Amino acid sequence: MQRRDFILALSSIFFLRVKDQVMAGEQQPAGTGAKYPGTRTGFVYDEVYLRHVIAPGHPESPQRLEAVMKAMEVSGLIRQVQRIIPLSGVDPWLLPIHTRSHIESIRQHDPRSHHVAVQAVTGALGAVRDVSAGAVRNAFCALRPPGHHANNTGREEGFCYYNTVAVAARYAQQACGLDKVLIVDWDYHHGNGTENAFYTDPSVLFFSTHDFFAYPGTGHPDRTGEGAGKGYNINVHLDCGTTDEEIIAVYEERLLPAVHKFKPDMILISAGFDSRKSDPLGCFNLTDQAFVRLTRMLMALADRYCDGRIVSLLEGGYNLEGLASAVTAHVQTLLEG
Repeated sequence: MQRRDFILALSSIFFLRVKDQVMAGEQQPAGTGAKYPGTRTGFVYDEVYLRHVIAPGHPESPQRLEAVMKAMEVSGLIRQVQRIIPLSGVDPWLLPIHTRSHIESIRQHDPRSHHVAVQAVTGALGAVRDVSAGAVRNAFCALRPPGHHANNTGREEGFCYYNTVAVAARYAQQACGLDKVLIVDWDYHHGNGTENAFYTDPSVLFFSTHDFFAYPGTGHPDRTGEGAGKGYNINVHLDCGTTDEEIIAVYEERLLPAVHKFKPDMILISAGFDSRKSDPLGCFNLTDQAFVRLTRMLMALADRYCDGRIVSLLEGGYNLEGLASAVTAHVQTLLEG
């Protein structure tokens, strides 16, 4: 039995559908290197992430990660993942994305948050390092504070200080030798900082589904990139009440053709779970199964084009029970391989 037939025989009905769609792209061997020297899913977490507090009762609280880690323990997933050692000395890797004045302003006016946000970057870059080297197959980073709203204003924006996913993309290119990076952002809110970082850059394809009418009021579908980056920025507005089937259809119709053309060397996910139902800061109606299906779709694309390389970074998600449930569903799917 050939490998593809074996996959088809074992996969779920939905995964068969996604795999067939992915394989409908240009027919060439997946990736260029050895397949998965590491066979486990990497996991990033550090108790230092709990030390950052914006204000008492703030939705972006340490309790978010406490809920995630409790669910990882109760589910047994924490014993199945491989813990990742953070990358040390990451300050120089902030500079391709953030100005010195922005970094110094955060450091001076909010030193504790600066320290924790930098530690979040160290974890994410450790994950990119290990996935790029094949030490693990893919990775999830249970980080806070989130990052995809961070620009260079010298202050926190949308609970974000440094744009971790953007820094990770540049690190993947400049330190790991990966030419093209796909960033998929399924957070309820538009990742305006990520868009701004790569708006003229054809080496990064940014794909975002979000509510255009929510904070920060950016991400209009007409914003498609500029100059050499024209066509490499894809914004899709979704209405309140968006369901699993509706968001899956958007990914099938808009993301898959773009990725077949782009052929990324790594996929990064801005995994915001405030797009899940019952989130206090969102209004979509997505269930955990939406994230399972999106994860499988991205894994199929990663198998096709970049030897399975996926690094997923936590962004939003403020319903503690919902966040924990969605994260464990996402990690379980990454572990399935």
